[in-house]
Amino acid sequence: LWRSELTGRLVRNVAIEPVPGGAEQLHSLRPPCVPPVPLRCRHQHLSSPPPPWPPSSLRQQVVAPVAASQQAVASPTTEESSTSAPELREQGEWPEKTSLYLLRTDGKSCSRELVTGSGKLHFAYPSTQQHLIVWKSRPETVMIIVKLGNELVNEFMEVVRFLGREGLKVVVEPHVFEQHVAGNHELLPYVYTFATSETSRLADCVDFVVCLGGDGVILHASGLFNHNIPPVIAFNLGSLGFLTNFSYNNFERDLGNVIRGSAKLDSCSFANENLDEPDSAQLGVMVTLRMRMECQVFRSNSEEPTEVQEVLNELVIDRGSSSFLTNIECYEKGRYITRVQADGIMLATPTGSTAYSVSAGGSMVHPNVPAMLLTPICPHSLSFRPIILPDYAEIELRIPTNARSPAWVCFDGRSRQELQAGDKVRVKMSENPMPTINRTDLTGDWFDSLDRCFRWSDRLEQKPAWSDEKPVGKDAFR
Repeated sequence: LWRSELTGRLVRNVAIEPVPGGAEQLHSLRPPCVPPVPLRCRHQHLSSPPPPWPPSSLRQQVVAPVAASQQAVASPTTEESSTSAPELREQGEWPEKTSLYLLRTDGKSCSRELVTGSGKLHFAYPSTQQHLIVWKSRPETVMIIVKLGNELVNEFMEVVRFLGREGLKVVVEPHVFEQHVAGNHELLPYVYTFATSETSRLADCVDFVVCLGGDGVILHASGLFNHNIPPVIAFNLGSLGFLTNFSYNNFERDLGNVIRGSAKLDSCSFANENLDEPDSAQLGVMVTLRMRMECQVFRSNSEEPTEVQEVLNELVIDRGSSSFLTNIECYEKGRYITRVQADGIMLATPTGSTAYSVSAGGSMVHPNVPAMLLTPICPHSLSFRPIILPDYAEIELRIPTNARSPAWVCFDGRSRQELQAGDKVRVKMSENPMPTINRTDLTGDWFDSLDRCFRWSDRLEQKPAWSDEKPVGKDAFR
């Protein structure tokens, strides 16, 4: 680069070389295959701004020798030389872009796309899609999970009798069976229970789950089906009910829509062969696949996890009853990220972003966004802010050996246990999401819950600045 002292303009890719006779020659840094083209020199100040770089036409500029006592300036002329280099675009000599392959992977499968020189990189489809569940044959078994206590006994009995009239087998938890079914001969023919040791087999026989209560009942269902879980429909009979979008007043209609199907995707079609109900084969229910996290607890000097939990809301590590701050080392796939010195730290799913995480200052994230939220609890640092990580992140939270006190970990508010120095918890996205049945659609249910439970963005509307006649001009801003 060389700056002209006469014009103050920045001349790019210009060099000065000594030539025989004491003169100096200005020339552009051109490829050796392009011959130099003489240009005129003008000793005048150019008030116009410099041309954009790179220039629209790729011409090679050369300035003839001038006297050594005279300072020369290379300036583009308004008159084009008759011997100027032709534009490459006119001759079709622009080089073509090199084609490339774009590999897409979700960690499980991989696809390859060819992007030609004239092509472009683009999203083949949104990262999240709508999901519709269509029964291949009519569901036969349903499980009912009800809130603890006797508050919802009448609602529970009404739902059980309706499902019995629909010809479905009903499964309930052992304590519910003992309290409300064992002595009722009307319900015994189609209501069943299970032994506690057989809980892991529920997912193999239950077609869908009905929850009666609030968000705690859904969290209980997630813990009951620790791995694979059937679709869940939840009726709002609890305190807050952010995840329970169905009203109990219409439970017969809503359960009938789940059994027989009521929605379809216009963009999807498939053949009706080998289906038991061809007339309604394309009708189903819209669901949200809510991400869960797999949490593995490793004790000190142990290579195998001593416990594996799947959480729907969040994993929390806090200081418990200790008066010291927690001292937690945070790693992502073995790479050290930070040291947490706070009351605690939590990793939340998008579903859990509207629970404990939002109370600690985290963002509210739509459940279909593939992400993990790292939210500190009262950090002793002004710069430690909540962050959102991609769903393929693998986080390790480790208690260092020099920690002043142990920490405590809990999973969705349950299975609380102590973590000693050297213990660690590894967290990653679970392969088993929780499918919750939508009342309207993926986004509509979420915004309805924000408005119903949080009064999100609720504010008195600003009054207009005038009442009758709208002022104009400067009077409008007085």
